[in-house]
Amino acid sequence: MRRHLNTLYVTTQGAYLAKEGEAVLVRLEGRPKLRIPVHNLEGIVCFGNVSCSPFLMGHCGQNGVRISFLSRKGRFLANVQGRTTGNVLLRREQYRRAEAPDASATIARSIVLAKASNSRSVLLRARRDHPDTARAGGSDRAIAELKKLRRRIEPGTALDRLRGFEGAAARLYFAAFSNLVVQQRSEFEFKTRTRRPPTDPMNALLSFIYTVLVHDVSAALETVGLDPAVGYLHRVRPGRPSLALDVVEELRAFVADRLAVSLVNLRILTAADFHKQPTGAVYLREEGRKRVLAAYQKRKEDALTHPYLQEKTTVGMLPHIQALLLSRYLRGDLDGYPSFFAR
Repeated sequence: MRRHLNTLYVTTQGAYLAKEGEAVLVRLEGRPKLRIPVHNLEGIVCFGNVSCSPFLMGHCGQNGVRISFLSRKGRFLANVQGRTTGNVLLRREQYRRAEAPDASATIARSIVLAKASNSRSVLLRARRDHPDTARAGGSDRAIAELKKLRRRIEPGTALDRLRGFEGAAARLYFAAFSNLVVQQRSEFEFKTRTRRPPTDPMNALLSFIYTVLVHDVSAALETVGLDPAVGYLHRVRPGRPSLALDVVEELRAFVADRLAVSLVNLRILTAADFHKQPTGAVYLREEGRKRVLAAYQKRKEDALTHPYLQEKTTVGMLPHIQALLLSRYLRGDLDGYPSFFAR
C-alpha cells in the first residue's frame, strides 16, 4: 500500500521555492524559511505570488511530486508534473470506455450512488448529534428523498439520466445543509450552493476545500496511470479534470463538507476570516486559508476501515485507494468499480 505522504501548501506571498540537494528550500525575501526532503512529499500547492525554480520543478517531476499553482483565492491555474506513469493500455481503455455511453454509465452509476448515500449519511449524522436543529430545518425530508433517489438509480440507467440524478442529489443535500451548522449560524447562513464566485462565507469555504481535494484526487489518478481529464459522469471539457471531479463526488460530503462544518462549529474560523469584494464575491483571507489547510492535513490523518477492502487506512489515502480500484476495474481485474460508501 502507498505510504501516506504530505502535501506542502505555500500561501505566503513572495515565497520562492528552490532545489537544495534532495530537498525543497522555501525562501522569503532571500532568507531560508523551510527545508523539506522531496521524498517526504506527494504534492506542492502554491497560492498566488509563489514561484518555483525550474530545477525544483524538474526534480519534483522526476520524483512524482505534482506542483499545482492556484490563484490567491484558490482558483486552479496550472500544474507541473513529470512523465506519465502506468501502462499506456490502461489509458487507452479509459478513453475507449469514455467514448461508449453504456460503459460510462456503468461507472457513473457507482459514483452517483455513492454521492447520494454519503450525502445522506452526513445528514443522518447531524440529525443524530443535533436532532432539534435538524428537524427544525427539514432534514428528515432530504434524508427520506435521498433514500428514494438511491432506489431509482437502477442498473442500465442512461448516462444523461444519471447526471440528472446527481444534480437532484446535490439539490436535496444542499437544501438541508444549513442544518449542519449549529454555531455562528447567522454569520455562516447557507441558502444555496454558489460558485464562480462564492457569495457567502460557507460557499467560499466549501469551494476552497473542494479545490484542494481535486488536487489530491488528480495526483492520485496520475500516480496509477489514469488521465484526470477524461471522466465518465462529468462531461469532458478542455482544462477540466473530469475524472478527478467524478471521484470527488464520492468523497465530497465525507471528506470536505464534514471538515468545513467542523471548522465553523468549533469556531476555528469566524466571519472575520472572510473578505467580501465590491462585486459580491467572498473569499478566505490568508490566515483563514492557513488554518483550513492545517485542519485539512489533520483530517487526512483520521483513521477508518475501507468498506470494500476491509483494511484500516486513513482519510488521506482514500483518493489513492479509489484511483487504484478504478484502474483495476478498467484493466478487468474487478467486475465493477467499488465506489466509496462512508459508514
